[in-house]
Amino acid sequence: MAKEKSIYVCSECGGTSPKWLGKCPHCEAWNTLVESVAQPAGASRNRFAALAPAAELQVLADIEASEVARTPTGQEELDRVLGGGIVDGGVVLIGGDPGIGKSTLLLQALDALQRAGMPTLYVTGEESGAQVALRSRRLGLDHSQVPVLAETQLEKILATLEARKPGVAVIDSIQTVYSEQLTSAPGSVAQVRECAAHLTRAAKAGGSAIILVGHVTKEGALAGPRVLEHMVDTVLYFEGDTHSSFRLVRAIKNRFGAVNEIGVFAMTEKGLKGVSNPSAIFLSQHSEPVPGSCVLVTLEGTRPMLVEIQALVDDGGPSPRRLSVGLDRDRLAMLLAVLHRHAGVACLDQDVFVNAVGGVRIGEPAADLAVLLAITSSLRGKPLPKGFVAFGEVGLAGEVRPAPRGQERLREAAKLGFSVAVVPKANAPKKPIEGLTIHAVDRVDEAVAVLRSA
Repeated sequence: MAKEKSIYVCSECGGTSPKWLGKCPHCEAWNTLVESVAQPAGASRNRFAALAPAAELQVLADIEASEVARTPTGQEELDRVLGGGIVDGGVVLIGGDPGIGKSTLLLQALDALQRAGMPTLYVTGEESGAQVALRSRRLGLDHSQVPVLAETQLEKILATLEARKPGVAVIDSIQTVYSEQLTSAPGSVAQVRECAAHLTRAAKAGGSAIILVGHVTKEGALAGPRVLEHMVDTVLYFEGDTHSSFRLVRAIKNRFGAVNEIGVFAMTEKGLKGVSNPSAIFLSQHSEPVPGSCVLVTLEGTRPMLVEIQALVDDGGPSPRRLSVGLDRDRLAMLLAVLHRHAGVACLDQDVFVNAVGGVRIGEPAADLAVLLAITSSLRGKPLPKGFVAFGEVGLAGEVRPAPRGQERLREAAKLGFSVAVVPKANAPKKPIEGLTIHAVDRVDEAVAVLRSA
């Protein structure tokens, strides 16, 4: 079969070139030409004649819509992130650092699905079948009946999917798959885009759910073209330190469920195990309260979760440092300015370090109040009271704004034995919560005054 002719398309302006050039001849952008399949000459000559007749239109109100059926994977935390389970014909893209546990989790999920009677397929392009079998034995998956295909050629993978018709197939990884129709190397932008597009079409046409494993760049983003995330139905990211035993799986995009939902796993000798009470791993076990520590009630998807925020304020040099781990560094600088202007607490000549315990990343602004109270506690060398929690967004004018679903956050804190809470006034409950003393504040200086009087 003759190879199709290739052209090079600029990712910036869309201009084409018959060969690869370092600079686009149309917009003069550097390193933007990527290989693509050229359109046959006859197709453009009479393109209107080749168009299919117009499809029949339907009014939205007349279309019968029902909830999509989901198949549980046997991993409760993974099902939570997916929105309840695997959807027939759905395409999931999962990325994460090397060695963080992507292949381990998917092999465990496939084994559970196979034992439940669903036909599965594991396509490995990075390991041999013997290596996959060795890992399954290490994970304790004795006598696993998951079919394994060690193949990287797209056409052979598509033929196997057509012949076997699995309910769920894993492609590990999409960067190793290549098509003979393109001359570029596996992992290139053109190969990744074309292979992902063919696999997505195969999933939609055949009804098989396909899970693509993707490599990540050194910045932590998925490698390959950004269009890859737009093609698929669900995008999951593995988070957490590879040196820690805990892993987080976060949904960035989900057409069949909620985004920003997270699943928490612990890496054990027998693979990844779901953590039913993740708050316990994000709280340090101090025998006595220590300065610079404040517990935040954050919301990850539908789950309220308690995370310890630690701050260390120390004497700085001519250029004080502002460093944060798990929190936005620019927002930290803004909060320090608000703390100085509206609460009279100055850290201009101090180094300020802020850390979210457990490797979790806090993206919501409701963490602002806990960060400010932790910094103030460290600066004064005075610990917060035992059983103290806080949440609330802080504005540039010094106001404390409400956080969404504040009642659920407070109930979660009370359930775990916390007794004192500083919250925005709009989040104060109408009925008292047993065992929880609530200080409702409108401004930052009021919150700092609560800390002074504690």
